[in-house]
Amino acid sequence: MASSIADLVLENYIGGQFVPCAFYLDSYDPSTGEVYCKVPDSGREEVEAAVKAAQNAFPGWSAKSPQDRSKIMSKLADLIEEDLESFAEAESKDQGKTITFARMVDIPRAIYNFRFFSSSILHQTTESTQMDHMECMHYTVRTPVGVAGLISPWNLPLYLLTWKIAPAVMCGNTVIAKPSEMTSVTAWMMCKLLDKAGVVNIIFGHGSKAGDALVSHPEVALISFTGSTLTGQRVIERSAPFCKKLSLELGGKNPAIIFEDANLDECIPATVRSSFANQGEICLCTSRIFVQRTVYSQFLKRFVEAVKKWKVGSPSDPTADMGALISKEHLAKVKNYIRKAQEEGAKILCGEGKDLLFLHPRNQNGYFMLPTVIAEMEDNSCCMQDEIFGPVTCITVFDTEEEVIRRANAVKYGLAATVWSSNVGKVHRIAKRLQCGLVWTNCWLIRDLNLPFGGTKASGIGREGAKDSYEFFTESKTVTIKH
Repeated sequence: MASSIADLVLENYIGGQFVPCAFYLDSYDPSTGEVYCKVPDSGREEVEAAVKAAQNAFPGWSAKSPQDRSKIMSKLADLIEEDLESFAEAESKDQGKTITFARMVDIPRAIYNFRFFSSSILHQTTESTQMDHMECMHYTVRTPVGVAGLISPWNLPLYLLTWKIAPAVMCGNTVIAKPSEMTSVTAWMMCKLLDKAGVVNIIFGHGSKAGDALVSHPEVALISFTGSTLTGQRVIERSAPFCKKLSLELGGKNPAIIFEDANLDECIPATVRSSFANQGEICLCTSRIFVQRTVYSQFLKRFVEAVKKWKVGSPSDPTADMGALISKEHLAKVKNYIRKAQEEGAKILCGEGKDLLFLHPRNQNGYFMLPTVIAEMEDNSCCMQDEIFGPVTCITVFDTEEEVIRRANAVKYGLAATVWSSNVGKVHRIAKRLQCGLVWTNCWLIRDLNLPFGGTKASGIGREGAKDSYEFFTESKTVTIKH
């Protein structure tokens, strides 16, 4: 696979055709630090062409029955699945994640996104009421919104892009999608499998140019964005003059709460995974671990021992647990947080600055670092407050239930949390009081796509899932009939 995408030049996909761009960006292989791909540096002109293509395709696509749209989406899922290994290899090379993670998580979930929404939207219902004394009945219909703007991040590229495309097109909309300029290859590969001109248009480039042009275009009716809270704020500002529908899935600073009655044999490996899966570059990753004092020492010893066993290596190595971070700049940012923690008096228990990282010679210039565990920091320290989005987690001790709820909620984010306890009543109490959109108890990252996904506070606006996505990508209309 490496030789087949070396020196690759991507093109925008507009109106069912690949269209070259006047300017290009370098895309780097995170495992080597070398340029291996050219990505279009699109701007307002390319977005305008995509909007026209989407508008032209909308009447025909929205007129199709949900059943017909479902058949097309199911076929796309089948085509991706037939080439799963090529997609996984490309995703691993482009993003730096391990081939195992891409093969087992990213691409299967992208396939499932299409299959899930191609079915679930067929089973949505609308409402009706009767007013016999007025000789009237009322019912609702849901209609597609129009042209949808979809912006996805670099951490789970095809996984999160298809999480938006699938419900948008199944609801009858046409779309303009913009993947991250750092991870564009699998989106480009998917374009080769599309055959409905103008229904899905994909524009590549920087958020500051292509993304801004998409968000601020008056003919783009809605924006679904996944990314940082700071960029989400910019999306709100730029779309505000047009009163667009917005769905924003933003940052997180997710706590894991480990009570003294937790099953540590299950809790420790799961919390290692929740902290460092995909190099910690998942918005749902655990970055604050609160451990009850009576088991703190035992947990700390066993947790650090387990973290040290995680293997950092080439993404193509099937035995590696962690690959490379996304970019040189992001690696420097993550390492800087560790330096700040040390300056604040925190203790590095393992990882960056504590242990040696051994890499193959070909990966010496890649963006690698060891999974890092930090202890003895204050709750108001930067590492306990800011979203680091890397392989760094902080551990601290707590005594009471009231205390840990207060401390877990004492951040601006509210995306997810995990609770570890064998006391069912306690689990329900804690889950209800945590200020976040998702709570896992005695597990992590088990998802039912039927249910809402999203955060509170600075972690976003709106929810995604079967019913929520259906309602976001359609408009509700009430019809009254007098008889």
